Amino acid sequence: LSSAGLFKEATAALHFQSTMVTPLVLICLGILILVLLLKSPRPKNFPPGPQVLPLLGNILELASENPLQDFERLRKTYGNIYSLYLGRKPAVVISGLKTIKEALVTKGSDFSGRPQDMFINDAIKTNGIVLQDYDNAWKDHRRFALMTLRNFGMGKTSMEDRINGEIEYIVNTLEKSNGKTLSPHLMFHNAASNIICQVLFGTRYEYDDHFIREMIRCFTENAKISNGPWVMLYDSIPLVRYLPLPFRKAFKNVETIENLVEGVIAEHKKTRISGDPRDFVDCYFDELNKRGMDKTSFSEDRLPRYALDLHFAGTDTTSNTLLTGFLYLMNHPHVQERCHQEIVKVLDDNELVTYEARSQMPYMQAVIHEVQRVANTVPLSVFHCTTNDTELMGYSIPKGTLIIPHLASVLNEEGQWKFPNEFNPENFLNDKGEFVKPEAFMPFSTGPRVCLGEGLARMELFLIMVTLLRKFRFIWPEDAGEPDYTPLFGATLTPKPYRMKIQLRK
Repeated sequence: LSSAGLFKEATAALHFQSTMVTPLVLICLGILILVLLLKSPRPKNFPPGPQVLPLLGNILELASENPLQDFERLRKTYGNIYSLYLGRKPAVVISGLKTIKEALVTKGSDFSGRPQDMFINDAIKTNGIVLQDYDNAWKDHRRFALMTLRNFGMGKTSMEDRINGEIEYIVNTLEKSNGKTLSPHLMFHNAASNIICQVLFGTRYEYDDHFIREMIRCFTENAKISNGPWVMLYDSIPLVRYLPLPFRKAFKNVETIENLVEGVIAEHKKTRISGDPRDFVDCYFDELNKRGMDKTSFSEDRLPRYALDLHFAGTDTTSNTLLTGFLYLMNHPHVQERCHQEIVKVLDDNELVTYEARSQMPYMQAVIHEVQRVANTVPLSVFHCTTNDTELMGYSIPKGTLIIPHLASVLNEEGQWKFPNEFNPENFLNDKGEFVKPEAFMPFSTGPRVCLGEGLARMELFLIMVTLLRKFRFIWPEDAGEPDYTPLFGATLTPKPYRMKIQLRK
């Protein structure tokens, strides 16, 4: 061949190789990227969990209508501590008494943070108290809330008077429906809201008042939205946050109730007398005056969300627990009658129920606690976050890891309860018929982040349930079909709507 021919042939060979190499390199790069995406991002010694998908993480593992079933299925596969990924965000789910107690109590300071980059934080802006991170501002405001609630009668006769005053309105509503049926949902939500409103704002609202109707509507809707599928996408894939999806309604609801509360606070500011507080809001203004220009986390801008946090915490959980209680009592009439007999025996001719009487009512106490157990009102607590690199059950948990306490797993854990999977007050009674509270009873969570309204909730449940069971018999309507105990899933569990037949006792 001539030199020109050789050169031409060599050039053609090189061109052929180059055209083959480029697609081959791209294919290899594509495979490498896919392998890296599919490879589990779990750090060394991180809790085990299901295969992580690119972008989505494990959100398809939580795709059912009630994610609690998914959490329980994963617990059976991976144990009482396992990991999930919400998009690229790592989360550790903790279940069972031993694991939850080690995390939230023994290592409470390591596990008491709050995640600051999720939907609920963006909606509420985290400057209240429930979602505030574990810092000095949170400690200051929690201490102030506990002190102020005690000063306004938490556990005292003055708080009993407020609750019993509201119970009169419930009794009047039920008396008007004697022999008929009614839906109790709005009634119990209004009552619980009004009790905390009297503490926060010094005001009781009529049940058809615009303020209380809007507050309850927004609370109820947001509780359903906040643990729904759209919010899961919001937390997992940041790009969807800018789309006009259903979670936008929650932001609108927060704006609505903020405006309502800001109006109440503005009125308080005009009418308050310094040093003579009427309610929680006045006490906060007094605290602001006392601290003056000192560097402090207390501020007037923070007050509306602070009050809203307390209002929501004091409304939704109590009302849903009451709804669950009467759903079960109607369908367990022998339990209802035994409660009535004990109430009549202890109270005799006393006109009002007192919280002090609970010590003489072991069966009633057992029933109320069993209602709280099966109600399982806040099944995943409020999400926590690690504040330091730490360890749990032999696994390494980095700082900033989202922690999901699966409280529902403790409230029906085998070995902790006599009858874990049924409604039975014997779970809280010993062989002598005395009331006992097992260690696994933690509907208010546990550790540093335990619900600060626990004392108020206990008092409300006792006074309301005892008063109503003393005066009325509650009957499941004949035309209502079989009761459905499956709750509606959300930030709090809510019983499905039902009706109750009211019968005034002689």
